[in-house]
Amino acid sequence: MVVCRTKEEIEKIRRAGRIVAEVLRDLREMAQPGVTTRELDRYAEAKIRARGGIPTFKGYRGFPASICTSINEEVVHGIPSDRKLCAGDIVGIDCGVTLDGYVADAAITVPVGEVSEEVQRLLRVTEEALYRAIEQARVGNRLYDISYAVQSYAEAHGYSVVRDFCGHGVGRQMHEDPQVPNFGTPGRGLRLRPGLVLAIEPMLNMGTHEVEIADDGWTVRTVDRKLSAHFEHTIAITERGPIILTALDSESR
Repeated sequence: MVVCRTKEEIEKIRRAGRIVAEVLRDLREMAQPGVTTRELDRYAEAKIRARGGIPTFKGYRGFPASICTSINEEVVHGIPSDRKLCAGDIVGIDCGVTLDGYVADAAITVPVGEVSEEVQRLLRVTEEALYRAIEQARVGNRLYDISYAVQSYAEAHGYSVVRDFCGHGVGRQMHEDPQVPNFGTPGRGLRLRPGLVLAIEPMLNMGTHEVEIADDGWTVRTVDRKLSAHFEHTIAITERGPIILTALDSESR
């Protein structure tokens, strides 16, 4: 069931989103050569709890950590470990926070030290695809207008979009209706209404869109082992346009 949130509920999600944004800001700076992903996870959990929140991911369907850390060919759902980041890696960091019963969810992919222009381009296009999708999250548009914005931009730049995982509604739970694919036919799908809160999350691959799940039961990686990038924001659809709820300073588009 698709639920439209009140202004008061959106404000609560925004407060959770502020914590998410602060954590991701700090982890972006911490993601340096020699740092382990477990160190990133420990910092994130401590920061979330210090701000009065709960790490939404920890224990969710048995997930053992507070954030997801996905390195290089890993797309999403990587489990933090004692693996050290190396110069030239990219690491996707996904964070969810529950505060006063409401959830916000966002992700970034960051370079570790210096990376090639080819890798920088993948990160840049993936983040740009996210903002192009957010631009379509307007009252009266259709859900797949968002999806097509990601797909068309990604494919125009020579990348594939992951089809087996997608964005979602968010609010009282981390995963709510509707699902928000990163591909689709514009003009189709749910009519967008004020109060709809969505986590939009492009996942772009350098090679094939096909993915597989590792033996740990969580980590999603590309079957051809080519790089993948992931960016995500939680947004609210309003009469004034989309509002990003997981930015340091929530903004309209």
